[in-house]
Amino acid sequence: MNASILARGIGSVFAIAALLVCSAVQIGERAHAAEPDPAAESMDLGGPEELRNEVLAAERAFAKTMADRDHAAFTRMLAKETVFFSGPKGIRGAEAVAAAWKKFFEGEKAPFSWEPDTVHVLDSGTLAMTSGPVHDPNGRLIGRFSSVWRREAPGTWRIVFDKGCEVCQQCAQ
Repeated sequence: MNASILARGIGSVFAIAALLVCSAVQIGERAHAAEPDPAAESMDLGGPEELRNEVLAAERAFAKTMADRDHAAFTRMLAKETVFFSGPKGIRGAEAVAAAWKKFFEGEKAPFSWEPDTVHVLDSGTLAMTSGPVHDPNGRLIGRFSSVWRREAPGTWRIVFDKGCEVCQQCAQ
């Protein structure tokens, strides 16, 4: 299979996953309404608990790099072969992603923020998926992200795939 067909296929998978996450969040919000634990209401968790917590901490630390304006810390959380999808083409490799995202770390105030509301880890503990809302500096919902993390060593997770999308009208309601 040639690389461009594979890349388009992966991009399509992320687009479908983003739509499914959008729908699942709405369903999950209704299902969580009956749960007594307020913390559980906002977090959809799946997989081994210890690993979920590691991935959740990694995603939150990743988001904090933007809030702290710490591009070097952001870069350290990227897998060498990471792919970030934005627009029609993916950005391939940690160096290219770091260079493309450098502009988001300029200035005193972050241009956007994100927080995971979904964390799933394979039972093998090798891969995980996070997703959640993306907000503008005023707190307005502007999109959702989906990220795939790979466990590279005990307690070390690095992002291998990332895709953000503008929020659909259905998700904004």
